[in-house]
Amino acid sequence: MKGLTDKEEELMHFFWAHGPLFVKQIVEKFPEPKPHFNTISTFVRALEQKGYVGHEQYGNTYLYHAVVSREEYSRKTLRSVMSRYFDNSLPGIVSALFKDENLSDDEIKELIQQVRNNNSK
Repeated sequence: MKGLTDKEEELMHFFWAHGPLFVKQIVEKFPEPKPHFNTISTFVRALEQKGYVGHEQYGNTYLYHAVVSREEYSRKTLRSVMSRYFDNSLPGIVSALFKDENLSDDEIKELIQQVRNNNSK
């Protein structure tokens, strides 16, 4: 699966938040000045070519829907960041996050408990 541009990722957030959408509906969700219909249509078709969205045809228009879930995309993106910047080291990425966030002892304990709870499922 190919990576997404910032604009493509922004459009995916619309699908994840609102479900299936026609291009016209996507355009309506943007603040003023709204992007042109053809611009959004081009981006959505690119998302489809990359395998992130699919469509159903209704007459001469298409209803687009996410094929890749937000969770799947998040995991893929995190794996990519971990590979590119942390030599595939989970402890390395977690350590960087801990340093940047200045977590309290209670927050660290809570995170450890969450990991333990997830591993016991």
